[in-house]
Amino acid sequence: MTDINQALVEIRSIRRQVAQSTEFRGYGPATLFATAVVALLTGFAQAHWLPEPTTHPVQYVALWLTMAAFCAALIATQMLTRANRLHSGMADEMIRMAVAQFLPAAVAGAILPFVLLHVTQNVFWMLPGLWQIIFSLGVFASCRCLPRPMLLVGGWFLLTGFACIGLGDTRSLAPSTMSGAFAVGMALVAAIHYLSARKASIDEDQEF
Repeated sequence: MTDINQALVEIRSIRRQVAQSTEFRGYGPATLFATAVVALLTGFAQAHWLPEPTTHPVQYVALWLTMAAFCAALIATQMLTRANRLHSGMADEMIRMAVAQFLPAAVAGAILPFVLLHVTQNVFWMLPGLWQIIFSLGVFASCRCLPRPMLLVGGWFLLTGFACIGLGDTRSLAPSTMSGAFAVGMALVAAIHYLSARKASIDEDQEF
């Protein structure tokens, strides 16, 4: 029985090593681009219903967290079906790895606004920039199993995050700072995954 358990442990270890060295293809370009559109729509919604977010910080947080949760659910739903189709027997391991890499950033981003809401309002304007910086760290952490150009996305969100904080005041809460940064960033993510999937398809055809 000990030999069987040892063999199972070794198999799981091998599967984990293979998963870590395999590009994760569970993110669908069309779904990723849809999240860019959702970000733009959320920006328009903020401009219409929350023109002064400094006086309604709770509503501001609720709006953008709702957007983030919707986009995450959209991506996760397709990721499950797409990963099972493209990674077959490795799908579960690949999904766990992808989630584990981005999860710390997601949790930090979800907790951060509630911390800022309970401190002086003088620092609430930093939220959009901090959100983008945290997202960039999640992207960088995920790059080991994603196409190499994804580093550009991490750099984009890091740059826009620092730019928001560099504004130094409530201008960072304008609809364009969040919607623009995430729309461009997610559109870039979609384009990178599309080109990577197309290249993989061409390579597979050439093998045959």
